[in-house]
Amino acid sequence: MTPFYITTPIYYVNDVPHLGHAYTTIVADMLARFHRMRGDDTRFLTGTDEHGQKVEETANKRGLTPQQLVDQVAPRFEEAWQQLGISPHGFIRTTDDKHKKVVATLWRQIRKQNPEDLYLASYQGWYCVGCEAFYTESQLAKDGDQWVCTVHKKPVNWIDKERSWFFKLSKYAEPLLAHIAKHPEFIRPEQYRSEIVSFLKGGLRDLSVSRTSFQWGIPVPEADPEGLPHVIYVWMDALTNYLSDLCPPDGSIGGPDVAKYWPHAIHLIGKDILRFHAVYWPAFLLSAGLPLPKGIFAHGWWSVRGEKISKSLPATRIDPLKLADALGTGSPLGRQIGIDAMRYYLMREMPLGNDGDFTFESLFGRFNAELANDLGNLINRSLTVISSLGFDAGITPKPSGGIETSGIAEVARKTVADATTAFEQFQLSRGLESIWTLIREGNRFVDASAPWKLAKDPSKRAELETTLYTLLAILHVIDKLIAPVLPSTARTLHGWLTGRADEAITWPAADPLAEPFEVRKPDPHTPLFPRLDDKMQAAIFTQMVPPDVAAGTAEAKPPEAKAAPVKPAEITFDDFAKLELRVGKVLAAVAVPKKDKLLHLQVDLGETKPRSIVAGIAQAYKPELLVGKQVIVVANLAPRKMAGLVSEGMILAAGDEAILGLSAVDSDVPPGTRVR
Repeated sequence: MTPFYITTPIYYVNDVPHLGHAYTTIVADMLARFHRMRGDDTRFLTGTDEHGQKVEETANKRGLTPQQLVDQVAPRFEEAWQQLGISPHGFIRTTDDKHKKVVATLWRQIRKQNPEDLYLASYQGWYCVGCEAFYTESQLAKDGDQWVCTVHKKPVNWIDKERSWFFKLSKYAEPLLAHIAKHPEFIRPEQYRSEIVSFLKGGLRDLSVSRTSFQWGIPVPEADPEGLPHVIYVWMDALTNYLSDLCPPDGSIGGPDVAKYWPHAIHLIGKDILRFHAVYWPAFLLSAGLPLPKGIFAHGWWSVRGEKISKSLPATRIDPLKLADALGTGSPLGRQIGIDAMRYYLMREMPLGNDGDFTFESLFGRFNAELANDLGNLINRSLTVISSLGFDAGITPKPSGGIETSGIAEVARKTVADATTAFEQFQLSRGLESIWTLIREGNRFVDASAPWKLAKDPSKRAELETTLYTLLAILHVIDKLIAPVLPSTARTLHGWLTGRADEAITWPAADPLAEPFEVRKPDPHTPLFPRLDDKMQAAIFTQMVPPDVAAGTAEAKPPEAKAAPVKPAEITFDDFAKLELRVGKVLAAVAVPKKDKLLHLQVDLGETKPRSIVAGIAQAYKPELLVGKQVIVVANLAPRKMAGLVSEGMILAAGDEAILGLSAVDSDVPPGTRVR
């Protein structure tokens, strides 16, 4: 079995779990589930960072010792992950005895391998307690007469000539550049690799790696000639967790787990801590003569209504458990389905590596369109038709014909190949796009084959058997494909299909519809994803948003319930005839800069040159997926300027606030064909 080792950042205990923490942990969980399903020897680590000045200060304010404080707070994170159904994982605390021993061992090993890399000197500079890091003025922002941390938006403190151990970081710029050039996959995505390369080329300053102004940390394992007590820099301490979890109890660096997993370690982190992981951590390892991890994958920030999630901004702090409970209210599985819905939204809405903005409108749109309409509808209608027209009619679904003729076998093969590649490359949103291609094709297959019609014609019995068998095969494949991101949904569906809900689900084979599976009557079922109507959406919003925030701004108000539909005014045929609707073919599509809802399309309408059309569909469709697609265009709409571009028509789409689909024709017709 190929080893796979995925880690999250260890979360600072001077906080409580929120959506940002949950996002990183869920991404790691999804990747761990995917690799386990493929048979890889998978290890998954998360935990808590418990040392440092912030913890000591907070404990003092509460009248506690630092250890008492972290013992109260750290279990909240592990409890949250248990309640969110995170798959088997290791949980490390930096106050664990083994970890403290390994950190001391790393220090000694640096001294042994490169004694000149650690030296005593005095330091003065700007220090951010939130980041636990020193910054130069060029790395800070100015707010009046104060220097402010660009991450925490708070004033930094001036540290005046504190005696410190320094690490000769300046020595490692060139070795790190050489490693990145040889292993471009070491830092992903590419934009973050470029950022670090630029930072390294600018030269590195030596790094202060101990403090004497507080004592809540791991003691430096050698004496200061002046007798000052030093604790090891909190980042040198915290980063070592990825390695210390693999080490034996005696604190030595090595052993079978290090040999097996460390060469395959992937650190999943937020972009705000990229420098610590991509510069400081590998430099420490190189200095100690230790191998580097396989790679670092940085993801973007979630914002809430445009504001980065922050402890100081309560309006941005979405409680993941509370959100899961709210989303699962209408489902028979309750919180479990709510967790799956939240997981899907987080994985699908924001491509890993990008920034994303959490809005209830986009959450409700994806829930209804993709979970309720697409996946939920396919499961419900397929199981119903298989039970009622198959077994109940005395027909055992079996392939008396061939399922290749439907075309869906090729879609299934391509879906598995595309999803596998996407998940291997950490392109989670793209992998889900691929899976939903098969789900939508499954719904089209039900519509096109119309098994309820076949059942009425005795001469169509063989075709009915093949159709029902194909439907059953599709469900088995989809059950496997969705399992990494929708584990409760997959487990429930697996139980309905096999009667063994707790059975391990494996990743589908390259030719998934050819895989053998048990043919049995599905267990009774209920709809898993009931649609969220306007009242349910408003109720969820009210549960999640504090009243003072809901009353504060227009953006924070709940989605308004739609009024009873008003019968539209009648038009005459002459009115309709004024509309010129034509079939168009999308030749090119690009995002409109700084306009996250708009795409700029070049559409062939059979004219001498393509039409320029600006469409508000960017949140529903990726530009590259539109190229070659047929659409219906209002061709005689007066040109209009939008976002500095001229739009020469309008594309028809289904949906109001959330685009649910594009209007099109059901067969390939020449561009410019009139729609009547």
